[in-house]
Amino acid sequence: MREGSFADDSTIGVKQRNVSESAPRLVPALTIVSHPMSHRVGERLLLDALFSGREVSISRNSPDFMRPDAVLGAPLADPFLSRKPLVFSAAREGGVRLTPGDGSKVHLAGEVLKAPWEFSPEELAVGVALELAERVVVLLHWADPAASAAVDALGMVGTSVGIQQVRHHIEQVADLDVPVLVRGETGSGKELIAQAIHKRSVRRDKVFVSVNLGAIPKELAAAELFGASKGAYTGSVKDREGFFRAAHDGTLFLDEVGEAPPEVQVMLLRVLETREIYPVGERTPVKVDVRLVAATDAQLEQQIQEGRFKAPLLHRLAGYEIRVPPLRERREDIGLLFHHFAREELEAIGEAWRLRPEDSSTEPWLPAPLAARLVRYGWPGNIRQLRNLTRQLIIGSRGHARLRLDPRLEKELETGMGPRPGRPVSAPTPEVKVMLKPSPEPKPPLEPKPAARRKASDVSEPELLTALRESEWDLKAAADKLSIPRSSIYDLIDKSPNIRTAGDLTVEEITRCFQECAGDLEAMAQRLEVSKRALGRRIKELGLESHES
Repeated sequence: MREGSFADDSTIGVKQRNVSESAPRLVPALTIVSHPMSHRVGERLLLDALFSGREVSISRNSPDFMRPDAVLGAPLADPFLSRKPLVFSAAREGGVRLTPGDGSKVHLAGEVLKAPWEFSPEELAVGVALELAERVVVLLHWADPAASAAVDALGMVGTSVGIQQVRHHIEQVADLDVPVLVRGETGSGKELIAQAIHKRSVRRDKVFVSVNLGAIPKELAAAELFGASKGAYTGSVKDREGFFRAAHDGTLFLDEVGEAPPEVQVMLLRVLETREIYPVGERTPVKVDVRLVAATDAQLEQQIQEGRFKAPLLHRLAGYEIRVPPLRERREDIGLLFHHFAREELEAIGEAWRLRPEDSSTEPWLPAPLAARLVRYGWPGNIRQLRNLTRQLIIGSRGHARLRLDPRLEKELETGMGPRPGRPVSAPTPEVKVMLKPSPEPKPPLEPKPAARRKASDVSEPELLTALRESEWDLKAAADKLSIPRSSIYDLIDKSPNIRTAGDLTVEEITRCFQECAGDLEAMAQRLEVSKRALGRRIKELGLESHES
């Protein structure tokens, strides 16, 4: 299997949909990556009806989303989602069309969709993050309708086509005694795959030894791997067992095998051919019985051409080859992975209850704009980077009602976002032409682009208060007026000693204002200077009945 073959397979799958009348291998789907009720993350809705020319309508009350391994599902059911549906339908060239209608607002890349929008098959292969009513984030993507594995099968979290393929490869090779080469980018979870192979093998009750060849000094690599006798080299004051003998009867995982020095490559090749090692300083071979799993993020074929890696060793290591897809190729798994890591961090600081909200009307702990940014980000450091960022977010947000982005993380997530996906339905199909000037004919009107984003730290408290009052305490409108992300305005309010939220109001204050304003929610929000929506929730919690003005 060549490096990058997963992307090639995905492209083939897209093309087959356009030429085959039979049931497709992949179908469009919506996967929940963020929801106020966090246990809903990972549920999906297959849009296979689009291939029959039918539309699929999505609203608060229908249809049901469910996990691939579940029998029953449930609608999105967020009380702030409209009962008026969004409509998905088939588009030209095998893409998908979204018609937002006059129900829940749909944000795409931070902008509200006000007209029908089309996404190409290639954009679905990347994944399109959609924010619904500023509360729920779903990803539009290709999915395997036959998938039925649990979201954490084999200890790997996810439901994407890529992770399903990895699980399949593990099941195929785990009980065999052939060496395995795991290839993937740094931080993509290669050691986790090696552990899964070991746990499913006949050696599962034996030792698993993990070695990072990139962390071993070249002059000590042979002794570290194969052992050494006392006095075999300067500083050798006692016998050294070596990793191969330590892993006898078990599994030895060699990470960054592309970093092995040339002399060690020769010795590794001998071990794979004869199952014998020569400890440094010894002339008598030692028999070892080890299942070898190696991993690399290097282009070994290129290293072979440059004379830095031995072709026979690659052929021996790759008795069976598994490619790990980078995180950017499995974006539907990001919500599940984030909540998996978040649960671990929250348990460590005693705040695990944040992932168990009792009221579906509460403000999402993970703000929808932040969730969408997590899904759209490129993740060059893959799962390891996601885990580190999750820890940074949670520790930095301790004691706050929702996750907050500090300026450093906000700047990090702003990079590598890519262009806004899709195009208006009224726009002509783009053609690739070389050396041609743009057409002088007027183009269909597009939504105005937002003003350049500002840093939240540049917004003064008087400016913030003015924007909130002019926007009648609509936080989204105030954020747009200030040209800052919506998630940042929550942080500014939290930091201000002079601006309150609906949660800061006392029961007596709300009750008195309710009586004086005769239950007029709009008048109450103006008088108390808080978000109308949040105040409405407080009133509902108190059992009062308000009405709109």
